[in-house]
Amino acid sequence: MSLVLGIIGLQFANAFFNGGFGPWARGPWGHGPINPQWFGPAIIHFAWVMIVLRSGLALAAGWGLMHREPWGRVVAIVAAFLSILKIPFGTAIAIWTLVTLLGYRNTTLYDQL
Repeated sequence: MSLVLGIIGLQFANAFFNGGFGPWARGPWGHGPINPQWFGPAIIHFAWVMIVLRSGLALAAGWGLMHREPWGRVVAIVAAFLSILKIPFGTAIAIWTLVTLLGYRNTTLYDQL
């Protein structure tokens, strides 16, 4: 889901920066593509890399937790910390994941599996 929503969001940003909204565009990008001296294209490329990385990390965490791998818990905690900034749903899921995986009782239960 993260990958699909990221692709939709970045396609929207790409259309916005490159004048893809036509007469509905307002602001400095309303009359054509972004100027090459701006960092817009670099930011979009960086966002693509982060979305693919975050989605791959979430996929690895899910696979590791479902198969009860010892590294699955650590990867899920790292993925939760990366998801905290995605307000409101990412924050809620990250807090739930951290509370579930970092509690002492749950840590010992996971280690026993």
